[in-house]
Amino acid sequence: MNINIIAVGKIKEKYFTDAVNEYKKRLSRFARVSVVEISDERIPSGASEKETEKIKNAEGERILQKLDPNSFVIALCIEGRELSSEALAKKISETSMITSDITFIIGGSLGLSDAVKARSALRLSFGPVTLPHQLMRVVLLEQIYRAFKINNNETYHK
Repeated sequence: MNINIIAVGKIKEKYFTDAVNEYKKRLSRFARVSVVEISDERIPSGASEKETEKIKNAEGERILQKLDPNSFVIALCIEGRELSSEALAKKISETSMITSDITFIIGGSLGLSDAVKARSALRLSFGPVTLPHQLMRVVLLEQIYRAFKINNNETYHK
């Protein structure tokens, strides 16, 4: 199983990098994990709606270029479906029967372009709160790890 994460922006803080690396190491028992960073666009102060759409579209084009055409794509966006850890585990398990490649997408600070959302098979939300994109990578990797533990009937702290 291949788990890919495409994320806009770079991780700057060492503690986030350490957490990402820890979950990638834990997940290596279950899947090959790759994280691809897409450069983010500079957002001018007081950007208009037209400017923000242009920025999302530019980032979206870079994301779409990195997608494997056979991958099951899950876009993280606030308007997506909320799934419990158990439901996410079930989704990953069901998807693994169809393809061995799942790609999760974390957009930039303005969100994802409509084109990226349209390409996704599932729009996933971790709730109505806004999280820093660097922290979102850690949360996502933890939930993927938890899903694999659930699917393998292994205990994991609650």
